[in-house]
Formats: sequence, C-alpha cells, structure tokens
Amino acid sequence: PSPRALPPLSPRSLPSSPAPSARTPLRAPTRPPADMASGVTVNDEVIKVFNDMKVRKSSSSEEVKKRKKAVLFCLSEDKKKIIVEEGKEILVGDIGETVEDPYASFVKLLPLNDCRYGLYDATYETRESKKEDLVFIFWAPESAPLKSKMIYASSKDAIKKKFTGIKHEWQVNGLDDIQDRSTLADKLGGSVVVSLEGRPL
Repeated sequence: PSPRALPPLSPRSLPSSPAPSARTPLRAPTRPPADMASGVTVNDEVIKVFNDMKVRKSSSSEEVKKRKKAVLFCLSEDKKKIIVEEGKEILVGDIGETVEDPYASFVKLLPLNDCRYGLYDATYETRESKKEDLVFIFWAPESAPLKSKMIYASSKDAIKKKFTGIKHEWQVNGLDDIQDRSTLADKLGGSVVVSLEGRPL
C-alpha cells in the first residue's frame, strides 16, 4: 500500500496573523519630545542671581549682607520665561535683623496654591566641619492647579541646566515635606548633619 500522505499542517502550528497587529498599538504612543520645555527661556537675571549665590568671593561685610540667602523664581505671566520673583528673597543681612530663622522664613515665602523654583543657601554642620551648599528646590504643592504643575515640571530642566554644579535637588509636594528642617538635613547628608542654620537637629 502507498504511504499515507502527511496531514496538512494544522492551523495551530502557524503563527496566527492577528497577534503581531495586536502588539502594534503598544509601540504606537511616542514619548513626548525632549524639547517640550524649549518654549520656556530662563531670564538672564535668574542666571546672575545663581552665579552670585554660588561664587563665594571674599567680600566686605557690606557686600556679604547683600548676598541672597534664599530666592524664589516663577514663570512670567505669559508663561514664556522663568524670572526672579519680586520681593521673594532673604538677604544674608536680614538674618538677625528682620529674619530670626532663615529656614522658617524661606518656607513662608512659598505660595500654598502654586508652584515655584527656589534656591536656598544652606549653612549646616556635620560632626567634622561647617559647610555651605546651594539647594535647588522644585515646589509643587498638591493644591496647585494641574496646568501649573505640568508647565513647571516640563520647564524644570530649562532652569536646572543653567544651574551648573548644583549638588542637591529637592522636589517638595507640600508643607508637610518641608516644614521640618530635618528633611533638608537628610538631603544634605543624612545622619552626619548635626545642625542646620545654627540650630541643633
């Protein structure tokens, strides 16, 4: 008898055609462009403030008093530029005069219902030495409008790129995260930090 013909391949052994197309939509969404924030520019005054805070020149006591201890930056009204927010600063010369506790005063500068960027020049002590470090703060409270949170978040890289050499970045989502100074101490060096702004932790 002639050998029996092999049965045709069953449909199960062939890859079913819908599978590849079923996977396709997973690849479809594209990532948002990296230059989403390219519409937002950083005002020259912001860069000047940063450089003045970063470079600790040997200055006269009068010049030291004019140095900024802390400052806030906001988006301009047209949302096109990051600018220095008027009146939202603490000068080194204010400490001991109009400002008793620079850290608590800085927290009070933050708006409860909107986002901001900030620079804080932290003075702290470890068990070995006294130090000063600039901290870049992105303030994005839960109560801020969603649109504001989105534009501040997408523009953060634009300002951060201008702040070269910043070692500490801190995103804060509400007063609970920032009121306790030990949270900042953790950012600066954890348990090795024993005091912040002259106050023991």
